[in-house]
Amino acid sequence: MTPVTKKITVIPGDGIGPEVVDAALKIISATGIPLEFERHDAGASVFERGIASGVPKETIDSIERTRVVLKGPLATPLGHGNKSANVTLRTLFETFGNIRPVRELPGVKTPYSGRNLDIVVVRENIEDLYAGIEYMQTPGVAESLKIVSREGCEKIVRLAFAFAVAEGRKRVHCATKSNIMKLTEGLLQHTFEDVAKEFPAIESKHILIDNCAHQLVMRPEQFDVIVTTNMNGDILSDLTSGLTGGLGFAPAANIGNDVAIFEAVHGSAPDIAGQNKANPTALVLSAAMMLRHIGEGSAANDVEQAILVTLENGIRMGDMQGEGSPASTTQFTETVISNLGKRSKMSASREYKTLAPRNRDRKVSTVAAEKRRVLGVDVYVESVDRPAALAQSLQVITAGLPVKLELIANRGSSVFPNTERRVSLVDHYRCRFVCDGGGDLKDSEVLTLLGRIGEFHPWMHVEKLQQFDGTDAFTRTQI
Repeated sequence: MTPVTKKITVIPGDGIGPEVVDAALKIISATGIPLEFERHDAGASVFERGIASGVPKETIDSIERTRVVLKGPLATPLGHGNKSANVTLRTLFETFGNIRPVRELPGVKTPYSGRNLDIVVVRENIEDLYAGIEYMQTPGVAESLKIVSREGCEKIVRLAFAFAVAEGRKRVHCATKSNIMKLTEGLLQHTFEDVAKEFPAIESKHILIDNCAHQLVMRPEQFDVIVTTNMNGDILSDLTSGLTGGLGFAPAANIGNDVAIFEAVHGSAPDIAGQNKANPTALVLSAAMMLRHIGEGSAANDVEQAILVTLENGIRMGDMQGEGSPASTTQFTETVISNLGKRSKMSASREYKTLAPRNRDRKVSTVAAEKRRVLGVDVYVESVDRPAALAQSLQVITAGLPVKLELIANRGSSVFPNTERRVSLVDHYRCRFVCDGGGDLKDSEVLTLLGRIGEFHPWMHVEKLQQFDGTDAFTRTQI
């Protein structure tokens, strides 16, 4: 039977992207696996064409056909301008899980060499602060909304445990900042604790994210798989890459229900683009992850082993320590190809199982609550008044409504009723109104309240103070 040719969407990327992508394609093509590559653009060249997302329609159409992407690094506008094309791709195809494995590599010297590190960070990939929902609330105050759902938490936690099972790993840590962000980060912790019960053979532990970073530097051997939220995972996975040689050796897979995107996590390095100096190891290892994803596990092992043999034999790139002149990108690539079929003396091929199927349910996810109450609202207003004067004004203009002003906060600190606190103030106040007498605030009453406030103080944001099944669904202001 003639092997079926699998189609792969290839995005060369920016800077050194085309060089490392070409290296990876040559190596995986040399394995003899029947693949067909559809090359399409994203990133800087697309932004220059005036496409704000950085991803043109022809690229999207190709991904929808192939469902598998090998992608070079994309340049991201910093601080202003267009959104990241990387984030656009992850969000558009809901690649909800980012898998970042790192391990000690032969000949790659680091302060941790000889400690046999082998760590995987599984990062939630589309929610959290990376949803990119931001507003200028006043000309001098910015807001970013941190969105974390039970659905997103469950998907990433299940992916982490499925990956642990597939690789025969023994331990999964969940790293959060739930001691401070008790509702958002706490939701991941509680979901992890619920799902972990279904995997009694795997040790599960919760750890605070700052302690996790500390422990990764002090005693990284204790970690096997770490699952965490989007922002934390972005930072932590770069840290783990640094333990084993840097981003030049760090592969990644973005896993979704329908689409998987494989990429190197390093940047586009425009300073060395076109000079034949780029280290393609990360992208080649990402390509090996891709081969495993499409069912070509034997070829994936061959590629990984060829990389290991090449490093064992003393070949070095410019970002690696070692004697002699560094190899060029093409020399490194040719050497890896010549080592296909050879086996490392230091690290045997691994046995992998296929990841368990992911939930493809298209229904709207919901968490049921038998009883709901609205105890009040937080109204965010812009004002140059001092707290006492603002409080007096609000109390006068809301007189007769079924609410009372409970507190006013500025940048998270309570400034009313304690108006003597010595805190630096900005023109952005959170004003908490609660039901007078403990009733259940109606939407019509909220609208009346906002109308009254808006006549005197510009407001830009409102949040209901809800209670689900008798439990407050909002945080208390720090005193």
